[in-house]
Amino acid sequence: MVKKLGIFFWFASLCLSATAQTNPAITSWIITKDGTKGRHYAKGNSTPIQDNDSVNVQTVLYSSGNVYIRTKGIPAYVTGPFLDGNPSLATSQGAIFKFTLNPVKNTGTPKATTGGNIGVFVNGVALFDYRDGVAWNPSTNALCGGPGNPPCPGGPGATMDWNRDAILAERVGFDCSKGHPAMGNYHHHQNPSAFKLDKTVISTICNLYDADGLYVIDSTKHSPLIGFAYDGFPIYGAYGFKNTDGTGGITRIKSGYQLRNITVRNTSPTGQSVTAGPTISTTYPLGYFREDYEFISRPSSPDYLDASNGRFCVTPEYPNGIYAYFATVDANWNSAYPYVVGPAFYGVYTNAKVTSITEAVSEYKPSTAHVNTDINIRNWTVFPNPGNEFIAVQVDGLNRDKINLQLLASNGKILQHSAIEPGSSVAWFDVRTLYSGTYVVRAISGETVSSRKVVLVK
Repeated sequence: MVKKLGIFFWFASLCLSATAQTNPAITSWIITKDGTKGRHYAKGNSTPIQDNDSVNVQTVLYSSGNVYIRTKGIPAYVTGPFLDGNPSLATSQGAIFKFTLNPVKNTGTPKATTGGNIGVFVNGVALFDYRDGVAWNPSTNALCGGPGNPPCPGGPGATMDWNRDAILAERVGFDCSKGHPAMGNYHHHQNPSAFKLDKTVISTICNLYDADGLYVIDSTKHSPLIGFAYDGFPIYGAYGFKNTDGTGGITRIKSGYQLRNITVRNTSPTGQSVTAGPTISTTYPLGYFREDYEFISRPSSPDYLDASNGRFCVTPEYPNGIYAYFATVDANWNSAYPYVVGPAFYGVYTNAKVTSITEAVSEYKPSTAHVNTDINIRNWTVFPNPGNEFIAVQVDGLNRDKINLQLLASNGKILQHSAIEPGSSVAWFDVRTLYSGTYVVRAISGETVSSRKVVLVK
């Protein structure tokens, strides 16, 4: 009997190991390897300030049915500043998130997304939905809820007819990476790619406090898997296969929502009469409230998403198909409502944030097999080129491993070192003390080396 039990536990361990090597819900997280700490910008100072908390995910643990993510919620990219007066900084959450390895469709009433965490990006940073906790109070004809406003009738979380959209209303408070903290809980409501990389730049925050983001949009490739919603289904970036079976080439995956054709706010998106909201104006433009949008079903257009902002489709990580959400953007790469997940979950929802792990688990330890060995053929760039005071190095897509960088003189002497951290996409060299001339930037990942020339003009 002892021998048979030993064989059983060996077989069970082998099955768990095989699951860990193949299930993207286990293997897709960016795990900190060298204790890299977070950084932030203070208002008026464009030099990053070192923080004390480790970036990305600390540990990934799994059982036969669940995966657990330990994270402090701190990204590798620089956070802040938040120019709307938000006094908070990104601080450690010390959180544990539990996701099912077998997500299923909710066949009952869809569960509406809520304020606060509704998912987690692969770097351990929180995902929020469209809202910011502010709404319109028809009794006072003024905003209610949130910092600086009186409470809404019914208190926090109460259902109101007109609920503010954080993406438009709080834009000035987002950093270059399109994120901000709520009492220390740094999060994104939207596609986590830097403002300055959008085709039409709608925020100038990157001009003074340069940062990057979780990934860089690449219209020629299927977007990376960037997170998981609380119902366990994966989240992708803005581009995917046009057809749900993985054919049709790469295209921008589009939101099924559009702004309503209304001149006054007195009906809901379903046409039902409701208490009036504020007049549409430059102060309260169309799109300021979630109820300014309506969903249009497009069953003959597979590149449009359903009412939860997802679709069942083939992806690189799920060749047999999976329901997946997408971080939607418009043709200018500006975030498009409902942004990531919502306004209701597609799958069976559970509150993924837990206080402890109550089942037997194993730790996932990724191999080095997925190191960026293709950086020599990846699209990485040096800019500006020619440069003058600073030059930046940026890689496309989602970077999962540290890329060491060297700046060399024409004679091969190494002048400076830098690095692009996992979960980040850009690094800088300060070249103010260098003379005009031609230099070389060398990128090193594992045993792969790639080089680019850069010219400095003083």
